[in-house]
Amino acid sequence: MIAGNEAARIRRALESVRGWAAEIIVVLNAEVNDGTDALAAGLGARVFREPWQGHIAQKNSAVAKAGQPWVLGLDADEVVSPELIAEIQQLFAAPEKLASFAAFSFPRCTYYCGRWIRHGDWYPDRKIRLWRRGQGHWGGVNPHDRVIVSGRTGRLKKDLLHFSNESINRQIEKLVPFSDEFVRHRLATGRRTGWLDLAVRPGWRFFRAYVLRRGFLDGWPGYYIAWLNAFSALTRHVKVCEAKLPERSRP
Repeated sequence: MIAGNEAARIRRALESVRGWAAEIIVVLNAEVNDGTDALAAGLGARVFREPWQGHIAQKNSAVAKAGQPWVLGLDADEVVSPELIAEIQQLFAAPEKLASFAAFSFPRCTYYCGRWIRHGDWYPDRKIRLWRRGQGHWGGVNPHDRVIVSGRTGRLKKDLLHFSNESINRQIEKLVPFSDEFVRHRLATGRRTGWLDLAVRPGWRFFRAYVLRRGFLDGWPGYYIAWLNAFSALTRHVKVCEAKLPERSRP
């Protein structure tokens, strides 16, 4: 696990693996000052401090410190449910099944606005988070990291619980840094933003989440999530256009 100032949330995540994981490794940002380090150490974690390198590099640094043959990657706002714990333990009790796979994925269920979101773009939100050390590493594009696996991936059924957005304000705050990372990647790779990205993609994101993936079954939170995803897509691409404005057009 990697973390910043997460004293308010990390206890629940660490307690969900304490007692059945062979070791707990937490890499903290160097500037953490809210007691997260002491809290994690008190729950049995080996704690390291490192300057922020970005999500992907920081998570790979944590993996490099692991000494066990299998790695479970968590975020500070995630909890391994009792049902998922039981499923993982059953898996490790069957070495013949375990030997056939390099990694396992499982669905992630998010708690948002007073309810568990079980439709739309947010569920099943299947993630690879359990892998054989040496056959997986964190990759993707910051901050949307993902585990890249060399080998066969199995599928578990029980949920990883996600408590990422304690309020709508907190979710909106994430739009700025996440869209900034998107713009930096687009500019670095030379990828263009066209009219299809601006005119079609946002509407498609809403229709896919709310209608095709039945976000309407999640009530008003499902409706809001679909619109926010559409707005997020539009914002990311418009900011790419803004970044390419010539200097003379700026005040």
